[in-house]
Amino acid sequence: MVNEISSIRIIISGEVQGVFFRKYTRQKALELELEGEVMNQPDGTVCVHATGTTDQLEALTAFCRTGPPAAKVSHVGVETISFIKFTGFRILK
Repeated sequence: MVNEISSIRIIISGEVQGVFFRKYTRQKALELELEGEVMNQPDGTVCVHATGTTDQLEALTAFCRTGPPAAKVSHVGVETISFIKFTGFRILK
């Protein structure tokens, strides 16, 4: 169902750290009324965990495929994960 609530993990590769990717992702997630978190990874990727409807999650994934203006996204991996209940959407270090 389109309105079913689920959680996903998005891993974004490319030039995605040091370009405000986490800030813009949080802004987009709040605009979409998603809950979750975004963090830089030691390998240079950005990881997003998000919970919301299929439409909301697809919109966030679409944003991640291009990211903010300074980003150069080379790959986006998306997987459905076990449901996670978040409160708000936060940036982790």
